[in-house]
Amino acid sequence: MFTLKGKLIVKGEEQQISEKFKKREFIIQDNDDQYPQVISFQLTQDKCSLIDTLVLNEEVTVYFNVRGREWTSPKDGQTKYFNTLEAWKVLKDGQEQINIPKASKAMANVEVDDDLPF
Repeated sequence: MFTLKGKLIVKGEEQQISEKFKKREFIIQDNDDQYPQVISFQLTQDKCSLIDTLVLNEEVTVYFNVRGREWTSPKDGQTKYFNTLEAWKVLKDGQEQINIPKASKAMANVEVDDDLPF
């Protein structure tokens, strides 16, 4: 697991790659170095909505994994290697970690009676 703080500078649109796979890309600008870095991340499947409420130029923290894969061209047999930074959580700076699934958001404000009879 890795984390990176930076400014959200690009929010890509969700792309339906196949019947069972969708992805969304976004770009963070990391200003911690002498030369600012722009870093591309990918969200997949149900994670594509993680950046819906974020605004461009907002400071965020991205939690991500590094993924790699090998691909061999069927034309010439040449093998290439690709890396992906796959985000699994994106938080606005100062935002506490709250993991409420979409289906449970309606229940988020419901009071729960914690008085157990035993």
